[in-house]
Amino acid sequence: MPKELEPGSHESPDDSSSPAHTLELLCHLDDTAHGSVACVVWEPTGDGRRVISLADSHILLWDLQESSSQAVLAGSASLEGKGQLKFTAGRWSPHHTCTQVATANDTTIRGWDTRSMSQIYCIENAHGQLVRDLDFNPNKQYYLASCGDDCKVKFWDTRNVTEPVKTLEEHSHWVWSVRYNHSHDQLVLTGSSDSRVILSNMVSISSEPFGHLVDDDDLSDQEERRPEEKSQEPPQDSVIATYEEHEDSVYAVDWSSADPWLFASLSYDGRLVINRVPRALKYHILL
Repeated sequence: MPKELEPGSHESPDDSSSPAHTLELLCHLDDTAHGSVACVVWEPTGDGRRVISLADSHILLWDLQESSSQAVLAGSASLEGKGQLKFTAGRWSPHHTCTQVATANDTTIRGWDTRSMSQIYCIENAHGQLVRDLDFNPNKQYYLASCGDDCKVKFWDTRNVTEPVKTLEEHSHWVWSVRYNHSHDQLVLTGSSDSRVILSNMVSISSEPFGHLVDDDDLSDQEERRPEEKSQEPPQDSVIATYEEHEDSVYAVDWSSADPWLFASLSYDGRLVINRVPRALKYHILL
């Protein structure tokens, strides 16, 4: 990107008087020999030198050389089985020193070790129909969310993949996108071809299942005199809000990387909608 458009610069990108900027091509991933590309994923942390691409039945690990002038194929693996197997989605885990990648093909979810490019777990028939998207919990290293054409969103513990930890069935058509909030992992966004975006509070399987934990030493004498409040039920999983501003299939949802309470959704007709987490829930989480 041009330096004038980088974060922290004073120039407004929508300033009509500013000249047109062109992006500089550094290199391209020469994976046409492997088939059509389903997705490309950056390594979540590190120096931004490693990229995974999924092309038909191939998972390819690329190393962007010094100054990103050349992409060298550092490792690869392929799906093996009957028929024409094709990857549909992939996600690089931010945990385990960035050595694990999850992929989806048809109704199956697989985990891969990027050091050996070998399979480490497999969830067959994870969904009743095609798996559309995956996302890792940013705060719980073994937790993975998936969604698909069976209208369901499922949450998995990759240490025991026989059954999902939790299943959501709030959508009435294919679920195209699922995203954990980067900071508060109980907040989960989903987008579907039912034209709705749903914000769910999955507190029971979050990193703070009993809400914000308070040390007894931090309680005042007045607070300690109310034992009935201490025995309150833990917060329950629930749908926080359903957003219906779209008139067509919602293909993508994502959280802002700068503001943990801001999120966007994009539908087939080109409509981009930006929303905020309800203020009451925001303060309930923070306080």
